[in-house]
Amino acid sequence: MPRREHSSRRQFLKKSAVVAVGGIATPYVIPSGVLAGPDGPGANERIGIGWIGTGRRAHQMIGDLKGTHSLPAECRVVAVSDVWPKKCHEYLKVYEEQVLGPKGGKTGAKYGIYRDYREMLESPDIDAVVLTTPEHSRALPCILACQAGKDVYAEKPLSLTVREGRAMVQAVRKHNRVCQVGTQQRSMLRNREASELIRNGRLGKLESVLCQNWAGSRPYRDFTLPTEPVPDDLDWNHWCGQTEPVPFSTHVYLTYNNPGWHNIRRYSGGGTTNAGSHSLDVVQWALGTETTGPVEVEPHGKEYNSEVTFRYASGVLLKLTNQITEKDVSAFGAIFVGERGRLVMHRGRFNTNPIAISQEPLGENDTRLVKSDHHFQNWIDCIQSRQPPVADIEFGHRACTICHLANIARWVGRKLKWDPEQERFPDDDQANALLSRPQREGYRLPDTVS
Repeated sequence: MPRREHSSRRQFLKKSAVVAVGGIATPYVIPSGVLAGPDGPGANERIGIGWIGTGRRAHQMIGDLKGTHSLPAECRVVAVSDVWPKKCHEYLKVYEEQVLGPKGGKTGAKYGIYRDYREMLESPDIDAVVLTTPEHSRALPCILACQAGKDVYAEKPLSLTVREGRAMVQAVRKHNRVCQVGTQQRSMLRNREASELIRNGRLGKLESVLCQNWAGSRPYRDFTLPTEPVPDDLDWNHWCGQTEPVPFSTHVYLTYNNPGWHNIRRYSGGGTTNAGSHSLDVVQWALGTETTGPVEVEPHGKEYNSEVTFRYASGVLLKLTNQITEKDVSAFGAIFVGERGRLVMHRGRFNTNPIAISQEPLGENDTRLVKSDHHFQNWIDCIQSRQPPVADIEFGHRACTICHLANIARWVGRKLKWDPEQERFPDDDQANALLSRPQREGYRLPDTVS
């Protein structure tokens, strides 16, 4: 069963004092764990999950909780947190109906419902947390969760900046946590098989990797957004988090596009980080570079959607190009070009040309990648075994870093050298200044991860 290392209230508040905001809100309901059913384990025998951010993505992940099989008996959502508590109640209603429903719907369980996740992290009922917040509000909950002794499932894109991502990795390692990143293609059979073929040289010497070009985000000033009343009970100030607050608009908060926070630079890296985190993660997986990265990035223009080319130390070129469309490869896929042919990897499927490349079986001595058939279940299994998950946070950070490099290169408008070991642009103060951002008082990351 999972190792439980809970901090005391005093220890946790001392660690998180750097981010306290005038005081921590009291939860609507004090969590008491989930009551054991006649054919289910008791609270002390299962993993208690706290869910942070209960909007669109949290509802999509209801299917992950159900999975391709029944909900693992060893885990159960016991607490939820959102800046708009209305969303917490909506999420729990769906969770009970769709996940617990087959056993009678309403379970009599008491859930912790929190406006401020920091209070939730003190609960001894919680062993692990899932972060489905916007990316500008993902790093700090991850770090504080690790300090509180919780394991973490962090959705992608992992971070808003390179420095945030590295701080998250440091927190996970320092506190010996299991952190799975939501790059689900690592748990898809065909993506794993395709990566194994490439890793084992079936394409011969690799020459290039081609991906669709994704637009980055744009400055807030580029959009004309209507100012609207803040909905009752929504803590808009807390939603803005590390960024300076702006007038509330449903065009930021409640819509995916038009423009949606995903397309606004203060909150996100745009399609480059959103789709790119998936695609570039499998690129790194297939290349065997998942703990490092390219050594050079060159933008072909200074626009937020300019094409970009990366170069790895091996000489392989990774191109984000407008010449590749959905007809060629999915937005979450990539085309690998080698001296023996090419492999087109989509989400959950692949093909090769010539086809014989995919028909040549792997040998006993060939590299085999970690097998996972269900992303959420893999995380739960690793919480129990204390083994690294298939999408470990270091891998997620490295993939997201490539996305950040693309955006930074577009902003400065010139070719940049990159040191993937030091995670710096050698002798380039202008570019290095973009590896982090100013953060608002009360939402800053600690200077040193403790």
